[in-house]
Amino acid sequence: MKQLFLLLFVTFSMFSQKTSEAFISTKLGETRQITVGLPSTYALNPTKKYPLLILLDGEYLFDPFYGALDYGCYWDDLPETIVIGISQRDTRMEDCNFNNNDGLPSGKGADFFEFIGGELLPYIEKKYRIAPFRIIAGHDTTAGFLNFFLYKDTPLFDAYISLSPEFAPAMETRISEKLAQSKKGIFYYQSSADGDIKQLREPIKNLDTNIKTITNSNIDYKYDEFHNASHYSLVLYSIPSALYQIFDSYKPISSSEFTEKIVTLQSGYVDYLIKKYDLISNKLGLEIPVRLNDFKAIEAAILKNNAYNELDKLSEIADKNYPKSMLSSYQLGLMYEKMGDAKRAASKYERAAQMEPIGSLTKDMMYDKYDSMKSLTQKK
Repeated sequence: MKQLFLLLFVTFSMFSQKTSEAFISTKLGETRQITVGLPSTYALNPTKKYPLLILLDGEYLFDPFYGALDYGCYWDDLPETIVIGISQRDTRMEDCNFNNNDGLPSGKGADFFEFIGGELLPYIEKKYRIAPFRIIAGHDTTAGFLNFFLYKDTPLFDAYISLSPEFAPAMETRISEKLAQSKKGIFYYQSSADGDIKQLREPIKNLDTNIKTITNSNIDYKYDEFHNASHYSLVLYSIPSALYQIFDSYKPISSSEFTEKIVTLQSGYVDYLIKKYDLISNKLGLEIPVRLNDFKAIEAAILKNNAYNELDKLSEIADKNYPKSMLSSYQLGLMYEKMGDAKRAASKYERAAQMEPIGSLTKDMMYDKYDSMKSLTQKK
């Protein structure tokens, strides 16, 4: 039993990177508890940078967000993300204080606003490897407060997750105006439910109406109104919806994407792949290698449409992403094989056999292909 317990503990420790620390804030004049959630592979990838998610109401939003991200990472649908939860159990109302006349943070609210932007973010970005993509999320009072960061000429965050927000005066108008003028890409998500607090629903719907009139292509907006959900249960419905909206471009090529968008192209299959990963870089600030399954999807589309010459360009991308593997030489060998040049195909397969296996590609497979192509040249 002790051995089983030890095994379970060690296994859990391998995947759990959640720690708490006391943060001494000069702006607030007090110490705040923050919870830090690092990806399980953080220590194994010393040069990799990760998106940052700042959670207000961290004492109860941290675990559901961290769990959803962990699950999405397992299937490679969501990127590994550094999560920071700010505990506000006894301070959330003071933290989110605003002036009823001008609708701006005031008193402790102004200090809390400066604490996040002027102290916490610089500290986190100095201590951890952060990609240039920041998300902030909150619920009701804190969901309204996070919108103040949109008021800045250059917003600090790239994505905003507002769960059943309670707005400051004129906020539903100001938010839409700021989004309409934004010159940077911004993801904006808000949610409510039929069982939500009644006085919150009308302003939320007004903001939804206002944002939907915006024609700014820099804004990626989504609103969910959940049925048979309460002010509290809507949080669990909202979290995966928001994360999958924000990280939609990150997902690997799906079967529906392959069938509906890729294989139906007349040409430009490799260009599609290039644009997909450029989008991940430009929108999310993430530099990731092209997934092997995505290589295989593009290869399959090329073969299905007899566009064999595109395998040359796909080989170049393979060489850039996996230079020590046999993937690049294999694709050149496949191109020459399909184009009827057995001699060149044999040469590329032979070279591939000297490189490192990758995915389903093995040395035995390359030697078999080499022998097959070599036999064709000998017959001639």
